[in-house]
Amino acid sequence: MKKYKLFIPLAASLFLTSSCYDLDVYPEDQLSSGTFFQTQDHADQIMMGVYSQMQSDDIFGRQFGLDCLGGIGSGYDPASYAVIGRGTYNSTSGLVTGKFKNLYEGIARANILLQNVDRCDMSDELKLIYKAEARFMRALYYFTLMDFFGPVPVYDENTIVAEDFMNMLEPRKSLEEVRKFIIDDLDNADTYLPTEWDASNAGRATKAAAMSLKGKVLLYAKEYEAAKECFEAVVTNKEGKYGEKKLNPDYAGLFKPGGDESSEMIFAIQNIGGVGQDFGMPTTFYMGSRASDVSSIHIQIASIDFVDSYECKNGEPFDWNDYFEGYNENIDIRKEVLYAKLDNSREKLLEMYENRDPRMKASIILPYTHYAGWVKNAPKDTEFILLEKQGDAHENNGFIRVNQNYQLYLWRKFVAEGNMDGAINNRADTPINFPIIRLADVYLMLAECYNQMENGDQEKAVYYINKVRNRASVNMPEINNGDSWMEARTKEEVFARIRHERAVELAAEGWSFSDMRRWG
Repeated sequence: MKKYKLFIPLAASLFLTSSCYDLDVYPEDQLSSGTFFQTQDHADQIMMGVYSQMQSDDIFGRQFGLDCLGGIGSGYDPASYAVIGRGTYNSTSGLVTGKFKNLYEGIARANILLQNVDRCDMSDELKLIYKAEARFMRALYYFTLMDFFGPVPVYDENTIVAEDFMNMLEPRKSLEEVRKFIIDDLDNADTYLPTEWDASNAGRATKAAAMSLKGKVLLYAKEYEAAKECFEAVVTNKEGKYGEKKLNPDYAGLFKPGGDESSEMIFAIQNIGGVGQDFGMPTTFYMGSRASDVSSIHIQIASIDFVDSYECKNGEPFDWNDYFEGYNENIDIRKEVLYAKLDNSREKLLEMYENRDPRMKASIILPYTHYAGWVKNAPKDTEFILLEKQGDAHENNGFIRVNQNYQLYLWRKFVAEGNMDGAINNRADTPINFPIIRLADVYLMLAECYNQMENGDQEKAVYYINKVRNRASVNMPEINNGDSWMEARTKEEVFARIRHERAVELAAEGWSFSDMRRWG
């Protein structure tokens, strides 16, 4: 008997969970593709399976960990992306094979919907929308494959896995062929997807998501003029097709419930939590400390060099020696400054943090700052202190300790606070939506297009960088504001600003690895 998988939901609303059932053609008393695809509810259930695949650890479930390979993060877990930095992985490692396998699983799910949705009792208009949605998701999965593996085999809806599984030996297509396939899918999605969905379907792909992803595909191919047109269409809401988009004024709030649903989120993974609803991502489990919960192990940590790269509030580069003479050169002075003692530098450090880009405090738990923890199944205000032996700073006593005595910063971004009013039951399922495309990213990609295209427009590039820096809660000085240290006029100077801004704005979102590869 030939079998294939159909994904039946266990929860009533979209994107929550799915379970695998074998659909056998025989015996006749079991579900089959011939009897299942009959209603819109059936199409919704298949679509849930297409979306839920994004949460796979090997696709976007641990996307944040990729920053450990891009200079933003650090990691020490032998089962995570840290093994790449350590050089202890090869082509058979789960990180490699899992990404390849699970992305094709997502593609197969999209193809199943495309193959069968016409048999469902739905209007022709709705069928076109569902097909466009499946094509958007297929494009996203193929783009991610191409980003990591280059040329890959392409299987569309003409491949019936149940019949062709043993003969799926397509050779790799060229990069150009894979890219054309992706763009064709996104053009279809841009044509038929809605500008927005109603509240009960929040999170589903829209025209803006399709056009933004198309721009990203073209940007990665260094087709700057074409990519610019895509991004401009979104940010200017060309012909009213893409909806009004604006930055969330509260940067920190973007990564907490409520703000994670703002119009800045062009496309995000929908995560929920709570007893019986553990359908989130493991951000708190991997990025939180044991002050978040005893199960959290913070094996993805912020890089020291990255934290030092946050500018001073006036835009000048930060330098430790401006605050503590000899800090950069002498490890004993660093210990004297950072280690908790009765007579220490606490107040001066806190003053220094206040004089930095506000995104630093929003993204990083800094020494002597507080965090709303969850210790022994109860809320607990905790403080992060550094000691010679980190194990001595115990969460039971209101402190945050770093595993294995590492002397590193911890993430605040995407890490749950308390028990989130009962919304979080399991730190491996953090109920904070995770951005795949958000407006600030689109602004910075558009800036890159203006800067890099043949007849570069550095002034326009700076305009879009400044839009990100002008966010109400960030309010960093504009580039080219008259201060000498804010000057950026040449292509090279503006590119350096783009690199910096992408790092501090998109920290822990996992795109730095792809950026560094495509930049060579």
